[in-house]
Amino acid sequence: MKRRDLIAAFIALMFGMSIARAQQPKVARVGVLSPADNNATPIFEAFRRGLRELGYVEGGNIILEYRFTHGDYSALPRLAEELAMLPVDIIVTDGPSAAQAAANASRTIPIVMGVSGGDPVALGLVASLARPGGNVTGFTLMFPELSVKWVELVRTAFPNAKAMTVLVNPENASTEALITQVTTHSLGLAVTRIDAASPEALRAIRPEALGLLGGPVLVVPDAMFWNHRREIIALIAAAGVAAIYPQREYAEDGGLIAYGANVPDTFRRAAGYVDRILKGAHPGELPVQEPVKFDFVINLRTANALGLTISQEILIRADEVIE
Repeated sequence: MKRRDLIAAFIALMFGMSIARAQQPKVARVGVLSPADNNATPIFEAFRRGLRELGYVEGGNIILEYRFTHGDYSALPRLAEELAMLPVDIIVTDGPSAAQAAANASRTIPIVMGVSGGDPVALGLVASLARPGGNVTGFTLMFPELSVKWVELVRTAFPNAKAMTVLVNPENASTEALITQVTTHSLGLAVTRIDAASPEALRAIRPEALGLLGGPVLVVPDAMFWNHRREIIALIAAAGVAAIYPQREYAEDGGLIAYGANVPDTFRRAAGYVDRILKGAHPGELPVQEPVKFDFVINLRTANALGLTISQEILIRADEVIE
């Protein structure tokens, strides 16, 4: 073969390889930043299901880069920067502290809040819910509305209560706003706050001290609390007091009453935002949405163990009663 024929063949081969590469679909790399322990939870299972419904195959046309802090909120900024340096195409966050860490790590990588407590406008994450304007969008739990519901539930389910205790994680970015809202709408109930920023702090709370505070306990949404929900349920059971929890899994595991947004559903919907952004949508033009599905679950076995009577008025409002 003549030299020029060899050169032509080589050029044709390289051109063909270039076309083949160009025709290969791009593999999306999505970071997931969470204070959770691992990805074997209802919220991430729902997120992956949402992606599959949209045609994504994990390990095929999409790669999920998980970064978990195991309840250590101080690790969020470092892990957010790690995801930004990979880099990833999108960061999906779990909770307001994760969203803030991701937003601080990058002003250009799109960020989808799988769920964020509180008001993302007040937290400085978006300009407005309708038009976020920057690189952050997603789904939020609006605590003013939830706080009113929780206090109303305390009043209705425990009409003789004079006080309530609120268990919060001070490292959670939405804590102060939530406490303010609960106190504002307390309807005369004396509100006592208990802080627990780590599993060790949770274990340091004595059941007898909790029982002496009086009234039911409100456990607010927090990933570290969710990770250690069985310990919290056992603590409150040992104190012999009633409690209201923010997610259905608490009631399924023995908690008395659970009322709150169905967080797995918001993560499933977040997969839709990931899809739209990968196809060219700008996060600043996608409105921040609130939950559309809420769970109200009552565990009657726990009520009986505590010697409590749940009124028929409350029971008929519940989505599920565990007997």
